[in-house]
Amino acid sequence: MFKDQRYLQYNAAGFRQDLIAGITVGIVAIPLGMAFAIASGVKPEYGLYTTIIAGLLVALFGGSRFQIAGPTGAFIPILLAIVLQYGYEDLLIAGFLAGIFLVIMGFLGVSNLIHFVPRSVTIGFTTGIAVIIFTGQFQNFFGLTGVEKKEFFHESMIEIARNSGTVNTFSILTAVIGLLVIFILPKIAPRIPLLLVALLIPTICSILFFPGKVETIGTSFGGIPQHLPSFHFPEITLSKLVALWQPALIIAALGAIESLLSAVVADGMKSDVPKHDSKRELFGQGIANMVTPLFGGIPATGAIARTATNIRSGAVSPVSGVIQSLFVLAFLLVFAPYASYIPLAAMAPILMYVAWNMSARKAFVQIVSLRSGDSLVLLTTFLLTIFLNLTIAVEVGILLAALSFLRKMSGALDIKESKLTEVEIFKLGADSGSKLIKYKLSGPLFFGTAKNFEDRYPKLLDIEQSIIILDMKNLTALDATGEAALSALLDEAKRLDKRLIFKKVPPNKVKLFKRSGLFDKIGERNFFMLF
Repeated sequence: MFKDQRYLQYNAAGFRQDLIAGITVGIVAIPLGMAFAIASGVKPEYGLYTTIIAGLLVALFGGSRFQIAGPTGAFIPILLAIVLQYGYEDLLIAGFLAGIFLVIMGFLGVSNLIHFVPRSVTIGFTTGIAVIIFTGQFQNFFGLTGVEKKEFFHESMIEIARNSGTVNTFSILTAVIGLLVIFILPKIAPRIPLLLVALLIPTICSILFFPGKVETIGTSFGGIPQHLPSFHFPEITLSKLVALWQPALIIAALGAIESLLSAVVADGMKSDVPKHDSKRELFGQGIANMVTPLFGGIPATGAIARTATNIRSGAVSPVSGVIQSLFVLAFLLVFAPYASYIPLAAMAPILMYVAWNMSARKAFVQIVSLRSGDSLVLLTTFLLTIFLNLTIAVEVGILLAALSFLRKMSGALDIKESKLTEVEIFKLGADSGSKLIKYKLSGPLFFGTAKNFEDRYPKLLDIEQSIIILDMKNLTALDATGEAALSALLDEAKRLDKRLIFKKVPPNKVKLFKRSGLFDKIGERNFFMLF
């Protein structure tokens, strides 16, 4: 089914690079794996099991050279809701079913449909998830006791407020030390693994200066076993399948979006190697999520931050992902007993930091500022994610976006090469021998046509002409995704040292450009409104 070109021309030098990258990512993955598991309502070791097994299987069977898989923050609200409603055993079943769905998606080519999820929806639920993760750490940050985990955001906030009188000063001190490390360390030692140090320093401080005063992994969960769990196939019944298929489908859909987005980011960071195989990536993610629950692990997907760390550390092949898993396994076998001393308050700032980074703040503000249908879709998805659940949020968000699509749709986007007039050449201050070319854009440029537009970048820019005119007189619709596609085209043109000129942009689209900041990026001298 698949052709694996990820190991072409692999040699000893490449292995050395993968070894360094794998160990570096493993150091980052250890605290994240435990923190994500705890935030998802399960024991910390389950996060390590997931990091080891899913990381290994995605490296072997996935479609990207650099993808690092494991537990991620995006899954936290979904997994916590499943644990609270059904229990840990049924979470394993949901994860197993999600793996089956992902394999089916891979064979059916569903990866192509992921591109049709509007940016306003993905930014909406991603930012909503970030809010849930951030506020979900208040209990550990302040050392509150007697707090019961709740399924809904408002119930959790009420529960935290009700127990606000149980604040532990030592927990706050521990968490603040971790925050200071996160803020200061990148400025003085950017190459040191931030999250591991942000976990170790508060842990050491709590052991030396106020032992026994804060809740730890050991006191809360009884420590971490120094071995992998044995194989266990969960008991699957018809009633459980009926109850869990929808949560499993949401896990699979979110996992597909996250993993493919991570693979695309990796492609952008390493443009000198072949792009990822989307079908194979979903297949690998599916296999990983089918096997991981059989050893106690929770659902996993491609992790953008860890994948980026992998590339920055010099990885050249999936071997780095294998080494990452082996490194975490070695940690589990050798150092697991020491993890019992880690305070929960030391993990709170790490998850808050992760939530802050995944919140897509700039994109959120940018889309809201458009005051358009995209803004409504974004805010609706965001609020439903927080106050109800991700399932309803995504369904409603896509439905609203589809209605907006139908309203704006008046024909497919058409791009045709057109001759320049003498007036245009004169306005540009160019002579008849100048290297100029003009394209006419007709129809809508929005989330449904942006992918097709992006696929045509090479053809639009792979020419000898140094000045390219985009005639947008007949552009019927433009949304945040289309605006982002134009922004990406500008970046690519700049990289190729080509000038883009926007001609006859409709006034309402100019307003959108100005509100989003694209007008300044294009430059006023590259707007020609009249000719």
